[in-house]
Amino acid sequence: MATGCNQGKNIQGHPCFGGDHRNNGRMHLAVAPLCNIKCGYCTRRHDCANESRPGVTSRLLTPREAIERVREVMASEILGPLIKVIGIAGPGDPLANEETFTTFELIDREFPHLIKCMSTNGLLLPELLEWLDALGLCSVTVTMNALDPRVAARIYSHVRYHGRCYTGPEAGEILIANQLAGIKKAARRGMTVKVNTVLIPGVNDDQVQPVARKVKELGAAVMNVMPLIPQAEFAGFAPPSPELLEEVRRTNEGIIGQFKHCRQCRADAVGLIGQDVKLAEHG
Repeated sequence: MATGCNQGKNIQGHPCFGGDHRNNGRMHLAVAPLCNIKCGYCTRRHDCANESRPGVTSRLLTPREAIERVREVMASEILGPLIKVIGIAGPGDPLANEETFTTFELIDREFPHLIKCMSTNGLLLPELLEWLDALGLCSVTVTMNALDPRVAARIYSHVRYHGRCYTGPEAGEILIANQLAGIKKAARRGMTVKVNTVLIPGVNDDQVQPVARKVKELGAAVMNVMPLIPQAEFAGFAPPSPELLEEVRRTNEGIIGQFKHCRQCRADAVGLIGQDVKLAEHG
């Protein structure tokens, strides 16, 4: 069992944290169906084999099925040498699902050399960080779209926290406070922190740079500004143009390092970024 992540622990090879994304791959395990917030741009109702967006998976896996899938991939002559990272990114929020921790325990026991990472909305990150640290998680991605609770209220319809459902700016206040506390605690424990921000023109344009400055101050290492995928409550919104997205990223480079190779991966993505492999289903 891993004993935690020491400051500066090597995450060399992670394609989302500076590793060569052309030769180093990742494997996402879709073991986390439940979510504790509702993002206006998120929908998980449909799956197409040719579709790549967060929240999409062909089917959910149990932790036991997940470790079997990892064994299969790591035994592959083609995929095995490429996979450096095992991540859990949904289709819900990993920290809202006990299956996340069971899966990481199984991975750590059998494939301790693989980097373990997770993508979360950050709501439960401060209170569960010690558990993640004990499992040897050395990198975490937090999706943070606003510092202003009023802007957050336009993005999130509700937040479920400790048995209560919050809406409006109150929901935004809780989520933002926990995201900031979680990022700070993760960075202090030596984890490499990436912050994802979905750029929604007309909604959170003025929030991107304040988020960048704040998370840099708290110890985040890199930021990933992603374009809105118009769907769900934001189906009628236009995504940012490539020119606007590049302008925002270029401005942010003066604040914090920018990750520009993101392909907004599926919850069951396997392979190199932009070159995912569709695995055969069993059973």
